[in-house]
Amino acid sequence: MPPQLLPASAAAFAPRASSVNVVLGSKVEPWLTQTLKRINKIKRPLNSVPQHQRCLTETLSSPNAIWTLASLLLPKAPDSELIKDENPLREAFNNYQMIHLEAYVVHVDMVLRNEVAYKLTPETIEALIKYHKDVHCPNAKASVPDWPEKEQQAKKLHDDFIQAINKFVFRTHVSALEGLEEDGAGELLAGRSEDVKNAVLALMKPLVPPPPRIVDVVRQPPLLPSSPGVWTQAPPPPAMPAPVESWKILPSSPASTTSVDSTATPLWAVDVTMPSPPPPQPTSAFTTEPFTTAGLYALCSPLVTASIPPVTASLPPTLPSTMLAPTCGVSLGYHTFGWDSRFPSEYAATTM
Repeated sequence: MPPQLLPASAAAFAPRASSVNVVLGSKVEPWLTQTLKRINKIKRPLNSVPQHQRCLTETLSSPNAIWTLASLLLPKAPDSELIKDENPLREAFNNYQMIHLEAYVVHVDMVLRNEVAYKLTPETIEALIKYHKDVHCPNAKASVPDWPEKEQQAKKLHDDFIQAINKFVFRTHVSALEGLEEDGAGELLAGRSEDVKNAVLALMKPLVPPPPRIVDVVRQPPLLPSSPGVWTQAPPPPAMPAPVESWKILPSSPASTTSVDSTATPLWAVDVTMPSPPPPQPTSAFTTEPFTTAGLYALCSPLVTASIPPVTASLPPTLPSTMLAPTCGVSLGYHTFGWDSRFPSEYAATTM
């Protein structure tokens, strides 16, 4: 993009120059020649580029060469002070004012950018500053809640507008010079006035309150096993009891009188392992078979576990007393606890 070349008179707070900076190309457009002939009361020769440049410069440098870029209808007072009237026309007349945006030409470029630049007059700048201070700022402060720095922000808002409106330069295509009139005055055509209105109103910024403060939540970092501190581990889930096969569950007798400790391991949770029986002794009719499962005595009924003195007295001396095992009715393999089938029938009949 070509550089934006503006004279010193276009800077902020700079006074109007006595001469306008005009740059023409090697060939003059026909519409410019017709415009200059229309506005000049005295017929001047316009046969070359220097003649066109001299005529245009003198016309735009005249003190009367003031352009009306646009007109703004703005309220005279803040919204809280506006007058209410039943007649809309009277209410509008009392509450609103017309500010004409007047400007003068500071630069004409028909070589690089084909544009013409306008700068607002000091009277227009002063009227806009007064409106911004008396009307815009009070409305802006009334539209937002209070906070401690509200007045300082409102003052800063007004100061920023003063700087912006003094720097404001409106640029448009050089075809805008078709609206040139006598004595160098003129007005924008082809809807360019709306562009000026939007550009000036955009300089009037609203008052923005500060954002709400965000409170940072300090979260403690998670403890790693290698980091110092208390390392807590979740307790393991309770262990489930081991499954017991149905054939290993021994029935219990409800009439048992033997006391069993409540904290002891239940009998049905104990895997009973019987040792292999020794080979039979050929020299003896009765053999003593060891049995170490004392927990089975707890399952015997009181009637069966009672001592049998008459039977013990009538047994032959060769019968060991260890063969008198209580009858529990529990069979493990080929062993039957009680009277074995190898005893004589008279002993079995006596016990019945």
